[in-house]
Amino acid sequence: MQSAILLVVGVLLFNALFGIRRYEEPDKSAWTNREGFIAISYFGVGRSATPKLVAKSQLGQQLKALYDQGYVTISQQDVTDFYLHNKPLPDKALFLSFEDGRNDSSLFSQPLLEKYNYKATFFSYANKMGNSERKFLQPKDMLKMMKTGYWELGTNGNRLTYINIFDDQGNFIGMKEENEITNKEHIEYYNHYLMDFIRDENMIPVENRTEMEARIHSDYGKMKEIYSSKLGFIPPVYMIMHANALNNGMNPLVAQANNDNIKQMFSIHFNREGVAFNSAEADVYDLTRVQAAPYWYTNHLLMKIQKDTGESMQFIRGDEQLADPWRLVSGASEFVDNRIILTSPPAAPGMLYLNHSESSEDMLISYKLAGNVVGKQTVYVRYDLATGAFLRVVVENNELHIEQKKAGGKTERVFSSPLQPITWSEEDLAFDKASVYTKEQIAASTGPKEEEYPINIQQTRQLQVELKGDRLAVTVDGDRIVDGQALQGLLKSGGIALEAEYSEQNKKDDIYDGVFEDFEVSLLTGEDSRPEVVFSSRITGFQGIVHGFKKGLDASIDWVMDTF
Repeated sequence: MQSAILLVVGVLLFNALFGIRRYEEPDKSAWTNREGFIAISYFGVGRSATPKLVAKSQLGQQLKALYDQGYVTISQQDVTDFYLHNKPLPDKALFLSFEDGRNDSSLFSQPLLEKYNYKATFFSYANKMGNSERKFLQPKDMLKMMKTGYWELGTNGNRLTYINIFDDQGNFIGMKEENEITNKEHIEYYNHYLMDFIRDENMIPVENRTEMEARIHSDYGKMKEIYSSKLGFIPPVYMIMHANALNNGMNPLVAQANNDNIKQMFSIHFNREGVAFNSAEADVYDLTRVQAAPYWYTNHLLMKIQKDTGESMQFIRGDEQLADPWRLVSGASEFVDNRIILTSPPAAPGMLYLNHSESSEDMLISYKLAGNVVGKQTVYVRYDLATGAFLRVVVENNELHIEQKKAGGKTERVFSSPLQPITWSEEDLAFDKASVYTKEQIAASTGPKEEEYPINIQQTRQLQVELKGDRLAVTVDGDRIVDGQALQGLLKSGGIALEAEYSEQNKKDDIYDGVFEDFEVSLLTGEDSRPEVVFSSRITGFQGIVHGFKKGLDASIDWVMDTF
């Protein structure tokens, strides 16, 4: 028996260390899909979420949701066979990929690929292979990954280099490698190395067509040379940096120079980002994928796929006991721990209504808002489902608004105030500036602007809303912002509702996740009586202690990993 136990332990240890699990090829004879497939990519995966990396737990939940709905991953060969040889795909086909060549992406996603028997493509930069930057996976590791069958290789190009850079004051910087730009906060315009002629401070090209073509061809040549020597082959699939520029308004001579090299070197090119679905009519050299953002909850990704494919998705609900008191009016909702996550439909508000919450009594509502700053999170203090009349407290783009509407009337804003400014680090900024081609465009767009927060930053705000008679008080993070303001024509009774909606400032994404933590509704029955709690998502007692300890431990581990 001891020998048997030791044998089992030895097999498990060997499997963990040397990865003897292998990908199982699906039965392709049953495939009938001739419509198309979705493509999803992740920039990177970390132990916890950052402005750039999706948390491993979140990746696990998202892949599980896709697996549960029948999505089957497809290979690079499946894609080329679909377009070039008219071969079918699985009914729900998924091309899964991880960009940027980070070793943590491989580390945290490998167990999930094994769990769901998923295949993915790992993308890298040629100039990161064999250098001293430890966060990037090296050739020998990539070749080991391929042997398991779970991984194929692709490339994001040779290097990430910016040209024709101007700061926000209109000063010309020229050309820099990515690691040479130590502060990106004040960069206003730039272009990628392959996306334009190299220009001077007046945006006049400093190279002719022949020189431009030779420079671009040389960059592809270096990529070919590095991959050939380090891997023994050139990865068949390419995702150019940056997406959505090639063949989309850029200089046609530069576009032609790129396309000539791409079609000579690669079989597949994901040229665009922002839409998940690729139809049978798409060009294999102009495919699109959606990059799942770290701040997307699982229902956000599913809502995006539903939007792009037109197919209904089964959204996750989480804690059924916590969800039961609520009626979903629109969008999708997830209840987990002390959080209510309300995901809006595309370009429309998502709403949850608390059943049996109709009341004309005084009340106290306390909650935390933990969604992205750029977006709209709303609590309806009173809402009449029949007439649409309401009183609501809105936090939108770091501003507080009190709004009400009478039956048959228009929405009236009765109070508005900016909240305390939010600070964020440079890494929170989305370095995704527009490309320009004239000095006049730069001059017209630089200089003082109304401050806009980056679309990906989050901030937790603690709110307390108190309604007594016709007077409203609102406290935000301990500050009394609204102090007993009298409301004319107040709705006499109504229910409690939550709402989430995207901000038009976010040009890339019209789906929004409102996050309501520790949401609690209490009736104020008298001066000397304790408030009567009618709903609460707070975690209390021993469970609350465990939850708080776990959050503190996770934060401590993250600090140690980030610091050391």
